[in-house]
Amino acid sequence: MEDFFRRRLLDLAEQSDRTGRFTFTGFLTEAEYAEFCTLRSQLPHCGVTVSGGYENAERVMLRFGDPEQLGYEEPFPLVCVRIAPLQEKFADHLTHRDFLGALMHLGIERSEIGDILVQEKSAYVFCHAPMSDYICRNIERIRHTSVKCEPAETLPEGTGTKTEPVSIQAASERIDGIISKVYHISRGDCNVLFRSGKVFLDGALLENNSHMLREGEKVSVRGCGKFRYAGITGRTKKGNLVITVEKFV
Repeated sequence: MEDFFRRRLLDLAEQSDRTGRFTFTGFLTEAEYAEFCTLRSQLPHCGVTVSGGYENAERVMLRFGDPEQLGYEEPFPLVCVRIAPLQEKFADHLTHRDFLGALMHLGIERSEIGDILVQEKSAYVFCHAPMSDYICRNIERIRHTSVKCEPAETLPEGTGTKTEPVSIQAASERIDGIISKVYHISRGDCNVLFRSGKVFLDGALLENNSHMLREGEKVSVRGCGKFRYAGITGRTKKGNLVITVEKFV
């Protein structure tokens, strides 16, 4: 699967470079995007842009091609669909899993669906543009709730992934020490998380608890939460590092 993904990225980049037209991936997982980052220097220099439809999206598309070189612009083929109850007063409290399950029940490939943002009893679903009409025509009920689907031009204020900066002190940028500080757990308990396969770096399982974090890397700890490493911002008088992370809330 990993080799197929690599070949697919290479084919899309080469196709854009050869034909002088934009090419697009489907929605990538965090792990796939991390894989792309390791391959980027090996791909043709045709330019690449990333979008998931809104800032800080987890699932994103890649667009190969540089507008300045190609001489034209082409938007990402993605649409945001709002799924809302017909009668909010009587609607179930639907979860991300409920909305995703309804979409998967239609037989839609996961790569056709981006992030699903749940707000109160509604959801905003980012999808591959050709799927939007199909979703709007076919989803009429989720669990016991009758719903309506329609394209959404914008997200309501406050919808989306939010982060808050957190400052900690640590001896180094080693990941287990930073996790223990961020989530107020012992180093021993932190290492249990690694052994249990509950720590992910940019979407990929991480077993190396001595990994030294780099700015921009995203850490996910199942049962605790997720944060992005923002880097060193200073030192204490005792020589410890002052580190900032952006916790997802």
